[in-house]
Amino acid sequence: MGFFRDLFQREQRTDRRIADESPEPQEPSTRNLSKNIDYILYALKRTEDLKVRILKKGDAALLYFESMVDQEKVQASIFSPIEIGKADSIHDIPNAKETSNLEEAVKSLLRGHAIYIEDDNRRISQFNVTSVFNRNVEEPVNEKVVRGSHDGFVENIMVNINLVRKRIEHRDLKVKFYRVGKKTNTNLAILYMEGIADPEVILKMEERIKGIDSDKVQSPGYIEEFIEDSAWSPFPQMLNTERPDRVVANLMEGRVALFTEGSPTSLIAPSTFFMFYQSPDDYNTRWYTGTFIRLIRLASFLIAIGLPALYIAIVSFHFEVIPDDLITPIKGSINEIAYPPVIEALVMVVIIELIRESGIRLPSPVGQTIGIVGGLVIGDAVIRAGLVSNIMVIVIALTAISSFVVPSNELSTTLRLLTFPLIGLSATLGFVGLIFGLLFIAVHLTKLESYGVPYFAPVAPLRLRDLKDTFVRLPIFMLKNRPKDAHPMNDQAMKDSRKWKKNEQSKKS
Repeated sequence: MGFFRDLFQREQRTDRRIADESPEPQEPSTRNLSKNIDYILYALKRTEDLKVRILKKGDAALLYFESMVDQEKVQASIFSPIEIGKADSIHDIPNAKETSNLEEAVKSLLRGHAIYIEDDNRRISQFNVTSVFNRNVEEPVNEKVVRGSHDGFVENIMVNINLVRKRIEHRDLKVKFYRVGKKTNTNLAILYMEGIADPEVILKMEERIKGIDSDKVQSPGYIEEFIEDSAWSPFPQMLNTERPDRVVANLMEGRVALFTEGSPTSLIAPSTFFMFYQSPDDYNTRWYTGTFIRLIRLASFLIAIGLPALYIAIVSFHFEVIPDDLITPIKGSINEIAYPPVIEALVMVVIIELIRESGIRLPSPVGQTIGIVGGLVIGDAVIRAGLVSNIMVIVIALTAISSFVVPSNELSTTLRLLTFPLIGLSATLGFVGLIFGLLFIAVHLTKLESYGVPYFAPVAPLRLRDLKDTFVRLPIFMLKNRPKDAHPMNDQAMKDSRKWKKNEQSKKS
């Protein structure tokens, strides 16, 4: 990994800053109305959706982007207060912000605000009349649950923060805003619990955000590659989610959440491997049910990355491990195929990926039909044509199902990618190659970090106390301490919440 990182890593610039850190450009306004308007038109390249509304018989002007403002807000926020006598002039309207900097006025226009300029007056009034188009709050398609809340984040960052604040009505919830992307000027926010989140983690995230020197930043996917510890690792080091309850649970453990304008996805750091296998359903059901489902998910990790490689190693090098009753049917199935099992596996894995990708891109009803019919027809056809053995179809189908069990789409993709190198190692060296590949993955997981937190915690390094909510999920009243891997400033999450049980037992005795 280090070789490729050094090979492709460019020389970092030492003067990286974001707009909030750089000195604000200054261009004082003049008392000449036409000069002020000419400066703004020139700065905005005389774009045709910039509306210049002349008022007071040419002694004043109202400027705004027709494509960004709400005309009803313009009337309600600017003209109505004057008409009903609440203000003598536009400058006296209570919600007006004043400036004498033309550069600040240009930035306000780009945010969807309207500005009012008068002749023989240096003051520029700014009004927030941005048109807002919000999608209804709905359950995320990618993170459905059986029990629990059924709302999810939308593309409006303020709505998303509102969904979090409704669940955490506490003064310690802190929000910080940033602007990233020199051209896109994307609004970004980080949320954390003051007094619980580790200040070093917050400082690291702030430094990495401020170090982004790019013209375009559109979504958390862009930001993730800029601020994660190891961009060359196939494993995601920041948990992405569209569920407010999942974000709240991690904030209360001492982690930091990141939101961007225009995206319904939140990034959570620091993250560990086992967080990707946890779901809100684990805590909304009985603890033994949640433990059982979680163990199935964790077992699916080994099945997803290792089952095709294990099958290829057995039929290619280690036929002796197959029970005697199965040798004849397996051998007969393989002998009918003209090429080795590794080619079978690669062909079937590629076919599964093609079906999956086509199902995503097509409309939902058509996509589901393509997935079901395509899988059945192709699976049956390749067996009848003698291109793939029936056992290989079963193995690849189980592998695909196991990769979809993980609640995180990013980690699911990682598992499918790791299948290919393990298939190659098994086809070359048998069990030795498979064990070598699995050991390499294990070593990589133990070396990987997310904001200074070991990625494979609490297994490496081993913390027995945190295993209460890792492989198993013990009753919630036993999870009195926050996990150490989040580096919380306050370890205690709850006190004894079942004193009533002890009181009842003492009364009976």
